[in-house]
Amino acid sequence: MPSTARAPEVGEPLEPLPKEFAAFMRPELPGLMKEIRIEVTRAYPVYGRLLNGPNAGAIRQGVEQALSAFVDRVDEPGKNAALRDELLRKFGRVEAYEGRELDTLQGAYRLGARIALRRAKAVGQQYRLSPTVILAFADALFAYVDELEAISREGYVEVQSRASSEVPAQRRRLLHLILAAPPLPQALPGLCEAAAWPLPAEVTMVALRSPVPEHLEAGLAGDVLMDLDIPQPHLLIPGGLTPERQAMLDAALVGGTQGAVGLTVPPAQAADSIRWARRVLQLADEGVVPDAPLLRCEDHLVTLWLLSDPPLVAQLAARELAPLDQLPASRRDRLVETLRVHISTRAPAEQVGDMLGVHAQTVRYRLRNLDARFGDRLADPAHRFALEAALRALHLRGGAGGAGGPGGREE
Repeated sequence: MPSTARAPEVGEPLEPLPKEFAAFMRPELPGLMKEIRIEVTRAYPVYGRLLNGPNAGAIRQGVEQALSAFVDRVDEPGKNAALRDELLRKFGRVEAYEGRELDTLQGAYRLGARIALRRAKAVGQQYRLSPTVILAFADALFAYVDELEAISREGYVEVQSRASSEVPAQRRRLLHLILAAPPLPQALPGLCEAAAWPLPAEVTMVALRSPVPEHLEAGLAGDVLMDLDIPQPHLLIPGGLTPERQAMLDAALVGGTQGAVGLTVPPAQAADSIRWARRVLQLADEGVVPDAPLLRCEDHLVTLWLLSDPPLVAQLAARELAPLDQLPASRRDRLVETLRVHISTRAPAEQVGDMLGVHAQTVRYRLRNLDARFGDRLADPAHRFALEAALRALHLRGGAGGAGGPGGREE
């Protein structure tokens, strides 16, 4: 059983630990955090899932803050711990959103404490600290865990009290759960029942630009889940985007609100759908895809794929276009654009020339240059596919450069 020592008030010194103990423990924090993450996710696989979900950054930061704040309390009593407290409350809110009892989170805290105590004993041996100091550390540590649990409980109770009195809060909780990393939690069917919202076989996510006007919610059907008061507002529409649903969105978005419709997917893939929709909005902002009041991911699937990892595309393009690296920039750009059109259309020189605005003989001259520089790579299916993917992505990003003007002389 953990110690029942009274939990210290926020900022209260962790007596009788000497301040020097903080100097011994602080260098251990990075390794300790890694060890705790490994052991906790092994004992509680659900936290491994959360560490790959939308709250991963806050979870890692919360663990780091909890560890650092303990050492700070030894070294500098009274140091502000507001960030730690807010992150711990978020831990509690996430547990409530996902329908778990607090026992799981409390068990993770106490496992982390046991790992920290094990590390402290090793430090004690290294620096020849007295057993009294290590025992004091153990008492202070488990009292500190009681403090962490109490703060997380505040966030947990906050969500529970709000959700129990408001169906809209239940539905926001539903939306949070559906968009969390898969798999869907076991508590989802019960929450659907409490919120009077049948879980559909498929859902369609809609990303909206912020801010959302007040009238938008009134124009949506009663079964649409929504979260509108956040930096990246979004909707969940049960089922596919039928003509009736399309008309509903068109009417609700009147007045300048813009959005993007994700693909219709099973609920377990809703996070992917909203991610694609937000990416399409971003590409419209960047001028890569034409903007519109309501964009549709299904119209831009190849673009989404090609631009899903721009740094990787840049690496691919650099490798595949390496035979042109020694050319002057203007000549290289003309050859790259000719290669892009030639590979993507498989058209004869006359048609390629029409597309580029140059004479067919100029195209043939460029293609001979390309053959000489690339050799068998242009005939190899794997290299040809990689080249086409890289060139299409560069063209979408405006990185291919311009072709020579009509009748321009090739240098």
